[in-house]
Amino acid sequence: MTVATAPPLAWEHRTYPARPFVRHRADTDAPLRVARVGRRDAGPLVSFLLPTLDGDRDGRLARLLDDLHAQTWTDWELVAVLGDRRQGRAINAAAALAGGRLLVTLDDDTALVEPRAVERLVEAVEADATIGLAGGVNVVPPGAPWLAARAMREIPRRSTPPVAGVTDSDLAEHPLLLARRDVFEAVGGENELIPRGLDPYLREAVRAAGYRVVIAPGAFYGHLPPTTAGGLLRQFFRNGRAAAFVARCHPEWLIETPSRHGPFRARRPWPLRALRVPARMALAAATGRPVWLACQMAYVAGWLCERVVPGDH
Repeated sequence: MTVATAPPLAWEHRTYPARPFVRHRADTDAPLRVARVGRRDAGPLVSFLLPTLDGDRDGRLARLLDDLHAQTWTDWELVAVLGDRRQGRAINAAAALAGGRLLVTLDDDTALVEPRAVERLVEAVEADATIGLAGGVNVVPPGAPWLAARAMREIPRRSTPPVAGVTDSDLAEHPLLLARRDVFEAVGGENELIPRGLDPYLREAVRAAGYRVVIAPGAFYGHLPPTTAGGLLRQFFRNGRAAAFVARCHPEWLIETPSRHGPFRARRPWPLRALRVPARMALAAATGRPVWLACQMAYVAGWLCERVVPGDH
């Protein structure tokens, strides 16, 4: 395992910024814990926005900081927000504090496996003013644990199909996602009201504003699922619960998530969505993908649990 060399983040307490650009806001009286790294003088072109629950993520956050310092793109700052379980609110708060014209979201367990990943994203967006969001290519990182690597290969959307050029796609996701600040603010930023479905919500809002959502070739990163069977199943159980919460409280934000690049229908009738679950389980069993099958079962269990014993999330 590589030893992290970047200095640890220094957290400070302050109040949440007003976030007037946010369309769906969930205000809080809790203190904001924030850390900043990088340029602050004339304002960087790129601001990384990083929500993290514990400031560590089993050491992955420290390795991500090393990855950032190893990138060929050097005109950046990092704004990290600690402890907010509302990912959308944490990202919006970081965006309100950031100075960059381009905003790049990261997860605290993102691995930038290509030194030019950020440069590739910036090149794609700067070359085409119609692009509002540009995502990277999620690949199995070198040395990935066996179960996590298999999950990424078996489960749709856990890795990104390769692209030869800038490609319109719904697979642009928060672990490495560049947004133009003006577009991000114009569409109302992240949705702070929902615990799940932030990626499809933001992509749909950007497309509705007339901008493209794309994948940039060569912007390789790794975003591993949990590395143990228990952790993986718990994650899908939580995802199922959160999806059921959105279906119950905010059905208008149930948006399709295809596993391929290209155009797709953003809405499907409810009966069709329900029928796809057993169909996916049958497909996983028939094609010899036991990890996907087990995760689908955990997802269904979480969904049913939320329907029987609703939570407030």
